[in-house]
Amino acid sequence: MLKTSRPLAVAALATAAIALTACAPTDEADTGTDATESATETPAADECTPDSMETITPGTLTIATDEPAFEPWVVDNDPTNGQGYESAVGYAIAEQLGYTDDQVNWVRVPFNKVVQPGPKDFDFDLNQVSITEARRKAVDFSSGYFDVVQSVITNKGSAIDGATSVAELADAKLGAQVGTTSYTAITDQIQPSQDPHVFDTNDQAVQALNNGQIDGIVVDLPTAYYMTAVQLDDGVIVGQLPLPEGEPEQFGAVLSKGSPLTDCVSSAVDALREDGILDQINQEWLAQQGAPELS
Repeated sequence: MLKTSRPLAVAALATAAIALTACAPTDEADTGTDATESATETPAADECTPDSMETITPGTLTIATDEPAFEPWVVDNDPTNGQGYESAVGYAIAEQLGYTDDQVNWVRVPFNKVVQPGPKDFDFDLNQVSITEARRKAVDFSSGYFDVVQSVITNKGSAIDGATSVAELADAKLGAQVGTTSYTAITDQIQPSQDPHVFDTNDQAVQALNNGQIDGIVVDLPTAYYMTAVQLDDGVIVGQLPLPEGEPEQFGAVLSKGSPLTDCVSSAVDALREDGILDQINQEWLAQQGAPELS
């Protein structure tokens, strides 16, 4: 069930947590991959109901997230209110599986514990966990419920503040961290007239933006929330870049390795994507809360 939205207020610790969980550097074995590999079978409809699913508590769907959980993923650190991207996704998955709101139980589990091998005290976890081959060795993933997009950030009043299209960035001085998909997004998608500035770290890119050496930085969206809320005094998200061709990095629901629920949760996520529900949630909690899509 989609809940009523409210203004976004991203706190410093909130965005720091996002940066630590979703955007940590990964090695070659930890690269993003297609979430659909997690769901190899489509279960029968009668296998994915509250009466038939082997949940931690019979008749109840137990969903985990971090403590604290932050905006724009969870509003007011209260996943039970259905507000925020992952809270809304959690209830949408539950509804797809036939659970009512009062049959959903939220629990708190630290990020590191979620991705470690071993039994879980939840049915699935939503906490901006990127699907990777390395993590698949320890846990199951559902199909991806969020495609990690690249975005452009700047300071208020800059040359690109207020841009609504990729074409308006053609003459911008843009920067990104070396060796990242963000840098590739500049060269392949934006293709500015000026060579992009390359930085060893995102912190150096932020310093360059604050010093007026560049007009904007390209980073993934979770990092964009962190930078504009914490590292930049007048930071704004110009917008999200269109998804490139190929398989995007994705966040997936985390389940215990070999969970009997993996196929059901994946099928629910697939249905939400196909029906446009994930897009609706994205528009409510990300696009309209400061990260519009660039045309």
